[in-house]
Amino acid sequence: MKTSFHTLSIAALAGGLLLFGTAACNKDKEQPALESIESAEDAGAAEDETGSLNDLVEAAAPVDASVANGPVAEPADMARLLSACATRTYDPSTRTLTIDFGLTNCIGPNGVAHRGKIVAVYSGPFRQQGSSVTITLLNYFRNDNQHTGTRVITNAGDGSYTLSVRNASVITPNGTHSWTAQRTYTRLAGQGTRTILDDRYSVTGQAGGTNRRGVEYTAAIQQPLLKEFTVGCARFFTAGTVSISNSRGKTMLLDYDPTGTQACDNIASVTCNGRTRTIRLGR
Repeated sequence: MKTSFHTLSIAALAGGLLLFGTAACNKDKEQPALESIESAEDAGAAEDETGSLNDLVEAAAPVDASVANGPVAEPADMARLLSACATRTYDPSTRTLTIDFGLTNCIGPNGVAHRGKIVAVYSGPFRQQGSSVTITLLNYFRNDNQHTGTRVITNAGDGSYTLSVRNASVITPNGTHSWTAQRTYTRLAGQGTRTILDDRYSVTGQAGGTNRRGVEYTAAIQQPLLKEFTVGCARFFTAGTVSISNSRGKTMLLDYDPTGTQACDNIASVTCNGRTRTIRLGR
């Protein structure tokens, strides 16, 4: 089940950007917007973990599901993503993959600190259409922020899949962001190879939750989001729009391609009350 995605989640980005949207919809200028952008960046960076969770599970999955702790399909991918201080186990009797980072911070190749466990349970053969993998987190922390919730990824065939995020949250000293989401990833390219570097996806769906300031929100993709996995593109969407509304009556439109060039960059725009601002994601 080739389902790797390094996606920046709509849900968390929406949760943070709603803070930006509240300020952007007001007449007040620079300082409120700067504070809100900072909150948006925090939320977006936190949910980046949702994408990396699937990358870790995909890289650590055994090539032969009948062999306990058997070898992975791409050892180079696992070495690139998984720390030497993490322990990987696979139990074929229950189709359960466990990645254990231990009780103290385990620093990954990308410099991110993890601790706790990622547990993935497969319903059937990894790459069979209709099969699914359920990912749960046990006392799991990323950079000392606790992540909770369940992710269910279902193989839709031909490299496409659906993602359901249930009861997810990121608990930080500055508050808790909680959300649910449903998305469909339709693969447009890369079906014939094992590597993800030539993959291209179209993403549709919606999300909702409460941001870390306690503001409820909903987010719906208006134009499908485009995800490229070539070097330099994987972290952000290169096109598409998301409509975001919050419980304070604010509505805004997030555009990942304000220049119309589908460039591999972190530039997006936010439009509210007819006013558009350009922002940089993930800084």
